[in-house]
Amino acid sequence: MPRDGVTSRRVMAQVAMVMNLDKCIGCHTCSVTCKQTWTNRQGTEYVWFNNVETLPGQGYPRRWEDQEKWKGGWERTRSGKLRLRSGNRAKRLGTIFANPDLPGLDDYYQPWSYEYKNLTEAPAGDDLPTARPVSQVTGAPMEKIEWGPNWDDNLGGAPEHGPRDPIVEKIRDEVGEKIRFEFEQSFMFYLPRICEHCLNPACVSACPSGAMYKRSEDGIVLVDQDTCRGWRMCVSGCPYKKVYFNHATGKAEKCTFCFPRVEVGMPTVCSETCVGRMRYLGVMLYDADKVGDAAAVEDEHDLYPSQLDCFLDPHDPAVQAAARASGITDEWLAAARRSPVYDLIATYQVALPLHPEYRTMPMVWYVPPLSPVVDAVAATGSDGEDAGNLFGAIDAMRIPVEYLAGILAAGDTDVVDAVLHRMAAMRAYMRRINLGEEPDEGIAQAVGLTGVEMRDMFRLLAVAKLEDRFVVPSAARADADALAQAHPFQDAGDPVATGSEAQEQAACPVAGLPDAAGAPARVLLNLGATRRTT
Repeated sequence: MPRDGVTSRRVMAQVAMVMNLDKCIGCHTCSVTCKQTWTNRQGTEYVWFNNVETLPGQGYPRRWEDQEKWKGGWERTRSGKLRLRSGNRAKRLGTIFANPDLPGLDDYYQPWSYEYKNLTEAPAGDDLPTARPVSQVTGAPMEKIEWGPNWDDNLGGAPEHGPRDPIVEKIRDEVGEKIRFEFEQSFMFYLPRICEHCLNPACVSACPSGAMYKRSEDGIVLVDQDTCRGWRMCVSGCPYKKVYFNHATGKAEKCTFCFPRVEVGMPTVCSETCVGRMRYLGVMLYDADKVGDAAAVEDEHDLYPSQLDCFLDPHDPAVQAAARASGITDEWLAAARRSPVYDLIATYQVALPLHPEYRTMPMVWYVPPLSPVVDAVAATGSDGEDAGNLFGAIDAMRIPVEYLAGILAAGDTDVVDAVLHRMAAMRAYMRRINLGEEPDEGIAQAVGLTGVEMRDMFRLLAVAKLEDRFVVPSAARADADALAQAHPFQDAGDPVATGSEAQEQAACPVAGLPDAAGAPARVLLNLGATRRTT
């Protein structure tokens, strides 16, 4: 029903993240800094809130994508409603003391250290001292180290571990010889993972004690340590396996999205220390009343476009009015208008959600990798940046489109193909400009964009500065500025913007987009089968 002339919407704001997989170099800096900040203590030795996986591979914990085994996320019933894969309340109550869907320590890895004292305190003698591995959980010596959080890093042991990748197993019959693990025909890319801070989090619904909750002010999913009773249903309920059990405290723990930093306008630790500058932080506005229906669509290929429909245009005056009526401040609205995450997800539509088929509506999205296409074309002696060569090579790229679709689009290859074409078009378009040639507007038009949008997308993905990549509002801007002045990662000479007006002036590349009323209708990507026929 209309309310004071404004369409009734329950507008909510979420701090979200996008990662550009083309720029991840697999250095694990994000993992180490997150570990030192959050889980460098007793009980969390095996816990990595942020980890970087090499794909194809089994991941951490092993085969976490195998929901037939782990029963994570949601499933759609015949009546069209959602229920947890782990079962109804009666089933979960019956297994509350012996959860059969819970990963064991061996599925993660046995954390270890070494007996360094044998090296530093060994007496002089003819024998060479050694430092045996010792379990950090039990303290007992370990005869053999058999697995680790990135055991198959850089395709280590790929002939053995690669074929056990659940996505490889799922699509191998379909793509056949496209996925091979011989050295000359192998492929790989890195996938950094944190908690998805979903719009429809299964972990929150699975928690018997109500300790898991999603904050209304910024969408961050947290654990109330006082309420948690250690039932661990959240661990099995999370399809991404990003909730962990602290064996020292008996409580569940998970990625906090560095909320103490976000609250004062600073980026997460993993984002700020990322060597490849491949992470983007920003605000997304969404219609909370649409989330349930969007997650329950029948066709899995429609999950991505249905989640896209939940997001609201922050430049639309009607959306701004509804957001203010829902209690969202002008500072958050200004951040939403400058959000690089909104641009990558909704404006340019080159970012995709991780496993939308889990129906949790994840809010950490990924730009799929394109680099192997360019390398493959260049290796043949052809021009690796030419639009015609790139478009023709996407179907023959070393990373099968079917594999990327199995990770980022619920198996819909049309969506991934469209994103890769947009990325390839951007490279070809900007190459002509960098060589001093006349820009070819036909390249941009072929993928539903304009030349201006191509330039802006290139700037955001390639050369964006920190203030363009991280647009995080704060409820206490004065405190944030004071904290930023003393922040060790900021150069002493960098100016500190204050107030919403300064934020608008430091706009990201697409801040000047026209209002929705005067803007042309957005050309959507080639979406799922159901969407394409309507």
